[in-house]
Amino acid sequence: MARCLRSFSTLPGKVLMNGKSLSDASPSSLQLFRDVPPLRDFRHSLLLSSMSVGLVPTMGALHAGHLSLIRQAAQENTNVFVSVYVNPTQFGVNEDLDSYPRTWDADLSMLQELDEEFAGDAAKLGRISAVFAPSTKTMYPTLPPSSDLDGKGSFVNITPLGSILEGASRPVFFRGVATVCMKLFNIVTPERVYFGQKDVQQTVVIKRMVKDLHIDTEVRIGPTMRDDDGLAMSSRNVYLGTRRRSVALVLQRALKIAEEQYARGKRTRSDILSLSNDLIHLTADSQEQMTPDKRARFEAVYLSLADPDSLEEVQEVDERRGAILSGAIKMDPLEALHESEDCGVGGGVLPVRLIDNVILQPRI
Repeated sequence: MARCLRSFSTLPGKVLMNGKSLSDASPSSLQLFRDVPPLRDFRHSLLLSSMSVGLVPTMGALHAGHLSLIRQAAQENTNVFVSVYVNPTQFGVNEDLDSYPRTWDADLSMLQELDEEFAGDAAKLGRISAVFAPSTKTMYPTLPPSSDLDGKGSFVNITPLGSILEGASRPVFFRGVATVCMKLFNIVTPERVYFGQKDVQQTVVIKRMVKDLHIDTEVRIGPTMRDDDGLAMSSRNVYLGTRRRSVALVLQRALKIAEEQYARGKRTRSDILSLSNDLIHLTADSQEQMTPDKRARFEAVYLSLADPDSLEEVQEVDERRGAILSGAIKMDPLEALHESEDCGVGGGVLPVRLIDNVILQPRI
């Protein structure tokens, strides 16, 4: 097999004590917490000083999309907490937990640089005051985390929202997301929490959980951040490489075509989605006609036109409510490689699932 160029490497993480500044010589206000009690003590001190906290939950491998949420949080709160934890319960048994990108040193550097930027901003932005990077034992203190459907443990299930679309083929995903977010909300007790629109079903699930379980926090949604080619930013994009990335753009193009149909007055499902489905099928067929060393096969998982609150599929868009256009594709591993080809992290052998969406705004 030909050798592929890797697009980045990770650095080993350095463990710091709870509440210790990342760098005593730096003007950054960041403190790193590994355990819950010291973080709660710090949060309590902020509460007594009438300071607000915005929480940005992440799984690390930070990119510009995460940073935009942190900037939004800094505009709306005196203090920003960022959690960095790769949550095992939202990965299925055969999913990519072990290969999920972990870039601890790079993540800390990005956060410290951003906080220093906030410190020098005349707009008096809030500061990134805490990074919470717990162990799995901290997050799941009683039983080992389980990704089995019938696994034992304390979980939060939001149904039926968590069992459709992404949840249809990833049945434990939103159980894991809701559970870890509930834990983080309980630990931090933030005034506001921040999520990106790119994971639109996640935002709907979290909003429902906050409403139904009377959680005292406000869910704030930041816009999807995109690279120059239009691909929605995701930590998993590093797996793609040049060839698969160019084909993966079909999802965003399909969603834009559907959005254009809505803007032109189309309201029925078939009128909005037909051209988009045609584009996806034609692209998949054209890849099949290529030789293995040229093509990038993919599977269209779903293309959805759904109600903005229930995520149930609609046959016609209610102009008073609008709708959510969303889709998912799974890029297959590359079959044959070129010498020195950019295959992405992992050498092109890992499948890559990509999601994207467009919000169809109400017209009345």
